[in-house]
Amino acid sequence: MSPADASSAPRPYRVVQWATGALGRAVIRGVLDRPGLELAGVWVHTPAKDGADAGLLSGRAATGVTATRDVAAVLALDADCVVYAPGRAGDPLADLDTVCALLASGKNVISMNGLVYPRAHGPSLVNELEQACKRGCSSVHGTGFNTGFMADVMPLVLSRLSRRITHVYSRECSDFARHPSWRMVHHMVGFGRDEEAFLRSLRPTRTAMRSLYTESLHLVAAGLGVDLDEIDVDVDYRLAGTDLEITAGRIPRGTVAAARWTFSGLAGGRPVISVEVIHKADAARIPDWGDPGHSVRVHGRPSITLTTDDEWVSDEISAAAAHALNSIPVVCAAEPGIRTYLDLPPVAGRMEAAVPDGL
Repeated sequence: MSPADASSAPRPYRVVQWATGALGRAVIRGVLDRPGLELAGVWVHTPAKDGADAGLLSGRAATGVTATRDVAAVLALDADCVVYAPGRAGDPLADLDTVCALLASGKNVISMNGLVYPRAHGPSLVNELEQACKRGCSSVHGTGFNTGFMADVMPLVLSRLSRRITHVYSRECSDFARHPSWRMVHHMVGFGRDEEAFLRSLRPTRTAMRSLYTESLHLVAAGLGVDLDEIDVDVDYRLAGTDLEITAGRIPRGTVAAARWTFSGLAGGRPVISVEVIHKADAARIPDWGDPGHSVRVHGRPSITLTTDDEWVSDEISAAAAHALNSIPVVCAAEPGIRTYLDLPPVAGRMEAAVPDGL
């Protein structure tokens, strides 16, 4: 490449990864592998990771990029985008101040913990985000896999094939038998708790789940041109009939081993958009509520149904990371402000010029 060619080559997008759980590490590897992206920084939760090389944290060779717990240091970085994956499912509004600080510092934010459709939370949140984007001339976009794709993007894609739509339904059923995280399986999902303890935990869990999945329902509603009057939330659960030995630790007999969350968006007094979220500690031992996988149904003329088993995506962590990585150029090129799936041009993956060994 001549000096003239080098000077005209587009500058890579400089990316900060916020947190280095399984998802964050997958994003780091994706940034390192992808032409046009450059790792600018990494923020970490734990003191043990503070000062570590970002490449080593992600299972790669050293990169020279040092992880930090110092928020001010991240805010001061010269970067185009922050992939925000704080590592815990739950209330996407819990760290709003941090997200707004990142936006105000001039960095676009791709959130993997909600903000798929911020307008679902009302004008106050929208105003805070928009003001932060205005100060930093930046954009915020929520993405992911569940939510962020199957419960919102996929129903809208399928709706192109139908007219006079009367109801949209999406279902996800996850098998946690091989999930390695004790914290996710026992603490966040609540498996292994006795019935009384599980019921006590439902109030905060219901608030967090409503906050997260309400966005998906409102995004689909906005895409289909309907206003939701309210959203109902219902939860059911099953107890283990015997001790379940799973990767994340034993689920004792008589404790909670499965839960089904149902979210119903109502308009005109009837459900028009429904999302069913099923978690099972061991799907092979818990037959209730069907097999693991995903389903999307658009009832209309004609009706459209897409059903998959749990092997349709070989790695959901990698899929969620790819959704964020593929969004970076589109989000960085967008006008400042809240930018949902409805506001952006299509996001697609990249074809490799050569097929990697073993693919």
